[in-house]
Amino acid sequence: MDHLKPLIDALHAEGRLRVWSLVITAFGDSVQHRGGRISTMRLGLLLGRIGIEPGALRTALSRLGRDGWVSSERQGRASLYRLTDKGAAEYRDASPRIYAAPVQGRTTEWALSLDDDPKALKIGGLSLRPAAAPHPETGFRMTGQLEQIAPAVRNSLLPPDHLAALRALLRDLDSLPPNLSPLDAAAARTLLIHRWRRIVLRFAEVPPDLLPDDLPCPRRRMAEAYAALTPGAEDWLSTALPDIGAMPPPDASFARRFDGNA
Repeated sequence: MDHLKPLIDALHAEGRLRVWSLVITAFGDSVQHRGGRISTMRLGLLLGRIGIEPGALRTALSRLGRDGWVSSERQGRASLYRLTDKGAAEYRDASPRIYAAPVQGRTTEWALSLDDDPKALKIGGLSLRPAAAPHPETGFRMTGQLEQIAPAVRNSLLPPDHLAALRALLRDLDSLPPNLSPLDAAAARTLLIHRWRRIVLRFAEVPPDLLPDDLPCPRRRMAEAYAALTPGAEDWLSTALPDIGAMPPPDASFARRFDGNA
């Protein structure tokens, strides 16, 4: 039985898979904190476990190279890839949203504003966000306590496609098997963080106070799953394989994922 099949099937069920985007996820999650370079053989093993064929990976790397996202070099018989300055900058910009720590406690101060942020949660045409959260220039902004929000209003805050993506991710987190092999743990972590990355970069972050009553906090669940998968995943990255050297040890930034600013 393939323990990763539900996760792999869920990824492919979302529509045509953009392999180049999955490669960027792998770089951000498994390469940047370990010296920034990875051999095509190790990358092929990781993504091959997810069902990516070697030809599809070569095509994706070629496209990313043409578009200025990755560069390659030779080391003996091995080809090594790294993110370019452009790719690394995009990773740094996205990391805080992907790996931010779950919010602790309740939000006490909220802001209602009149702005054109398409990702913001909307109530009556106004954007609703924690008062401490970054906000765009507005024509109107008012802060204060959120004294009441009816369940019907809470349930209507998330667009249907956002809610569907969160529920699908939570189902996958519920089906995650324990005691995976190191390679399977690395592949599962890549799959889940890819799904999570797509959600957080497409939609507004939803404070736990505003989630539907039956929806656990997705960021907290992702943090728990990430912590469970990481020992095995990092062990695989640290292990030398036939004709593939071990990757450098993780840097200090790795410890801050889901536990502070990434």
